Amino acid sequence: MRKNELLTRDQNTILVVDDEEGIRSQLKWALADDYKILLAENADQAIDIIKSDMPNLVTLDITLSSNSDRDGLWVLEQIVKMSTRMKVIMITGNEEKEFIHKAINMGAYDYYKKPIDIDELKIIIKRALYIQRIELENETLSSRMREERHFDDIIGDCQQMQEVYSIIKRVLSTDVPVLIYGESGTGKELVARAIHYQSIRAKKPFIPINCGAIPENLLESELFGHEKGAFTGAYYQKKGKFELANEGTAFLDEIGELSPTLQVKLLRFLQEKEIERVGGKQPLQVNVRIVAATNKNLESEIQKQNFRPDLYYRLSVITITLPPLRDRNDDILLLANSFLNRYTKEYDKRIFHFDSLAVERMMTYKWLGNVRELENRVKRAVIMSTNNIISCEDLGLDDKVQQKNTTLVDIVDTVQRKHIDLALNRTKGNVSKAARELGISRVTLYDLIHRFNIKVNEYRKHNYQYS
Repeated sequence: MRKNELLTRDQNTILVVDDEEGIRSQLKWALADDYKILLAENADQAIDIIKSDMPNLVTLDITLSSNSDRDGLWVLEQIVKMSTRMKVIMITGNEEKEFIHKAINMGAYDYYKKPIDIDELKIIIKRALYIQRIELENETLSSRMREERHFDDIIGDCQQMQEVYSIIKRVLSTDVPVLIYGESGTGKELVARAIHYQSIRAKKPFIPINCGAIPENLLESELFGHEKGAFTGAYYQKKGKFELANEGTAFLDEIGELSPTLQVKLLRFLQEKEIERVGGKQPLQVNVRIVAATNKNLESEIQKQNFRPDLYYRLSVITITLPPLRDRNDDILLLANSFLNRYTKEYDKRIFHFDSLAVERMMTYKWLGNVRELENRVKRAVIMSTNNIISCEDLGLDDKVQQKNTTLVDIVDTVQRKHIDLALNRTKGNVSKAARELGISRVTLYDLIHRFNIKVNEYRKHNYQYS
């Protein structure tokens, strides 16, 4: 397969397409030490070589002299039809400025103006091949993960996500409650759905319940149901979410928002496996697996007496912590390309990839809304873009946005994270000693450890260094 050939080659191949023999010779001798160089002097030669050798990158003269209309833009059009992953750098003179914007919109990766400065061109080539390598590896990883895990909606291959997948696989054959920690937008409901739809309850209902979105005076009725006449407006009997989820899974999102009264009733349900509708007199047996999620530190909430410890221990038999996107740098492009492929198909748009600056900005952006924010930005860019390439402006990640999100909170978080890292490193994972060094309570440190998704066990295994 052509794509896999690009990944397995020992040396990247560059095709130089130019009608000037001097430029072909200049680039051949300048690049031959690092790359396999192929040469073409016209459009027909270029297409023949591309079909037979499928080079990684093409440097393409934008105005090839020819007796036909097959200029550089025509060659670019043919390349894009054959491969959206092949990188094309247009070589242009000052008099051809009007063609550059058209070439970029058609799918060219970048351009360079004559006279050629070899050192600058080498940097552009190196960056283009690096981006290509990441795109190809991410496609391969995405395909392999779909084959191996069957968790189609969860995307990621970083170490933290590997740990998540490992826990999911181990709990599939059990019926124990699972508690999922993670910031908003990290994919907690996707994990809950994966646990349900790969378990023995897969053919039964999956019922999501957002405990923070339903007013407290209505939530009890939503969870447990009510009898006709139980309260004003109760004109008919209503089954609650737990009853609807019988033999399936109930997903309790934002469990940390549950009121003390409902915490007691939920605890009783977990202990007795039965419910009682509001206004009802007969308990009803239900068989429901509970998966809960929160973006709060429940241990800290227990210390503040906002959450019952006995309920916490019932819910947290198994815990899964989802990392924020800013700690999943290796997954950002993988996710972005997945969303790009999804929405170009959904909205029937011909968009090939992200430009180099968009990739750089995505890799350094804070992503306070995590995966949900990334997906929404890519979706909006696909809908609104009039070009074939997504730019950082299309994503709303221009310099103004970057500066706006570098806030004082971000700076404080970075400093806190670094000093906690160093303290745990010095104490080899002893939280009590680290807290004393930092001059804070053990509870506060645990709160920060959870907030920054710090793996304390890693400090106990070896002498970890901050980076």
